[in-house]
Amino acid sequence: MLASGLLLVALLACLTVMVLMSVWQQRNSKGKLPPGPTPLPFIGNYLQLNTEQMCVAFSNGERAKQLRRFSIATLRDFGVGKRGIEERIQEEADFLIEALRGTHGANIDPTFFLSRTVSNVISSIVFGDRFDYEDKEFLSLLGMMLAIFQFTSTSMGQEEKNPNTEFYLKNLMMTTLNLFIAGTETVSTTLRYGFLLLMKHPEVEAKVHEEIDRVIGKNRQPKFEDRVKMPYMEAVIHEIQRFGDVIPMSLARRVNKDTKFRDFFLPKGTEVFPMLGSVLRDPRFFSNPQDFNPQHFLDEKGQFKKSDAFVPFSIGKRNCFGEGLARMELFLFFTTIMQNFRFKSPQSPKDIDVSPKHVGFATIPRNYTMSFLPR
Repeated sequence: MLASGLLLVALLACLTVMVLMSVWQQRNSKGKLPPGPTPLPFIGNYLQLNTEQMCVAFSNGERAKQLRRFSIATLRDFGVGKRGIEERIQEEADFLIEALRGTHGANIDPTFFLSRTVSNVISSIVFGDRFDYEDKEFLSLLGMMLAIFQFTSTSMGQEEKNPNTEFYLKNLMMTTLNLFIAGTETVSTTLRYGFLLLMKHPEVEAKVHEEIDRVIGKNRQPKFEDRVKMPYMEAVIHEIQRFGDVIPMSLARRVNKDTKFRDFFLPKGTEVFPMLGSVLRDPRFFSNPQDFNPQHFLDEKGQFKKSDAFVPFSIGKRNCFGEGLARMELFLFFTTIMQNFRFKSPQSPKDIDVSPKHVGFATIPRNYTMSFLPR
């Protein structure tokens, strides 16, 4: 008993000394830490983090590289970046046009229409088929996602129990879910924000209609290649993304060595999150950044101009690997919808509120209704 008691006292003493040393080291670090939650001795902020690394968005190191390669290869195999995926988007745009015509100009909330449309594009990629808009199973699609994992006869199935490969079943599930949610919500939210901004600025809507009529006309379907002849539409879409700033905070990076940033010290291993919104609203790159103005992406001759500060898809090795698909969807959906409809709000333009609503790590437009009037 005495020996056990002495051992316990010794362990507590050692633990106390270690904690005090850890606290002393934190207070005497090489510089001032950025403001944030106080880290615990030894484990830091580990308990505040989700340590599951079953999808590309929240993994890091070699695991992130494997999952990113797998995700990009999957999108490529299903036709992203090829003519086939453009045809799928065009087909889905036709279904959306018919659904909007069925509203007969009534005031509606476009959220559900857009979510169904964009999610059907992702469905065709990950499930191999689209769903009818009124299909009850489609409306509870997340419950059907296990269907994609019927691959026991494939080479992937042979490795499904190996957590150290990109084919591990949970990795597949989380990566697919990540593709589905990210590929649906970001695009549909951007479209919804775009409709609201164009009703707020009818002069911009009129210019877009004029360019569509001149370049495409009213009798053929828009193609992705049309964008090179439509600088104003390109500028409008870019400005919607810049102004909307749907995902203002990008995925985490890790500092790989002790670093000083401005007046702060970042120890090796610190997780940092790029704040994309600080760049998208930087007055050094965009005059009057709080205003919606497509001229931010047009030169003196009215031609589209790129900006290094346009980073809604993030930058670097952890940028959005679905950027190509998202760009194609935004152009084809916006152009096809505006080719067929005028937008009308129950409010006058001056009364339309385009200020963002912050929801977790995202920003979305406030709820609204509108009418789609055939042109």
